[in-house]
Amino acid sequence: MSAPTTPHPASSPSPTLTPRTPAAGRLDWRLRFAVLSAIWGFSFLLIKVGTEAYAPFQVALGRVFFGALALLAVLVIRREALPRGRRTWAHLTVAALLLNALPFSLFAYAELSIPSSLAGICNATSPLWGMALSLVALSEDRPTRRRFAGLGLGFLGVLTVLGAWQGFSGIDAKGTLLALLAALSYPIGWIYIRRTMASTPGSPLALTSAQLLIATLQLAGVSALFTSAPTSFPLWPTLSVIALGTLGTGMALRMQYGLVTEVGPTTAQMVTYFIPVIATTAGVLLLNEQLHWNTPVGAVIVLAGAALSQPRRH
Repeated sequence: MSAPTTPHPASSPSPTLTPRTPAAGRLDWRLRFAVLSAIWGFSFLLIKVGTEAYAPFQVALGRVFFGALALLAVLVIRREALPRGRRTWAHLTVAALLLNALPFSLFAYAELSIPSSLAGICNATSPLWGMALSLVALSEDRPTRRRFAGLGLGFLGVLTVLGAWQGFSGIDAKGTLLALLAALSYPIGWIYIRRTMASTPGSPLALTSAQLLIATLQLAGVSALFTSAPTSFPLWPTLSVIALGTLGTGMALRMQYGLVTEVGPTTAQMVTYFIPVIATTAGVLLLNEQLHWNTPVGAVIVLAGAALSQPRRH
């Protein structure tokens, strides 16, 4: 769902994040990879359930709040401190907006009118947006025929999902656009981090904890201005928001850090390609969302394009 806050995000090579032998007693990385895929895949279902009782801004607020609590608990256990320096916190404020407050809110608003499965597929376009933006913003990302082909194939997949040949009938244009904008926000945030925080001291865990704290303050202010306080706290929507924050935002990022460190960023980032499959399956089986043939076919094309658009690793 969201990239880890580190000067070298999982979508780019990192000299500081090299594979290492897993610690004794740690679960096999393949099992943790599967769990992470499931957590992020089910996040779209949790958003959908959360919006049944809470305003989208409130769902996003609960998500970052409980995610921050989860990571802060890990920081306390590990006796790590939050990052210091005005410059670091200023950059984290921008990162919190681009990687948390904005996309989380947009996805929640999008799911008021589109299925959770479609939101999950829109999320899979993030690598495509990232490739297109990095060609302009990052000089080290050079265009190749293979990557251009992947970009074109990916957006062909988006048109297939949306049923472009039918005039996009049956698709809520506003909700779909919000979900695509949310997916676009992630690579903008990643590029900002790579440009501004390449030499920032501090562990990814400490930086992301601080980022989620800032996002909590941002969304608390927005929620206070534009929404009314909830008058009740229904069980399932409330549990969904808590799970979305604690598992889908806090512990999932912690799990991804471990995968990046153990097996490298190339393998770890492949979790992106499993998210829409799980999101679609969960939406159809648990929320009774309708599934037309063009949705899974388009999703496969999107994922194939995203895979081709990524730079080769050596």
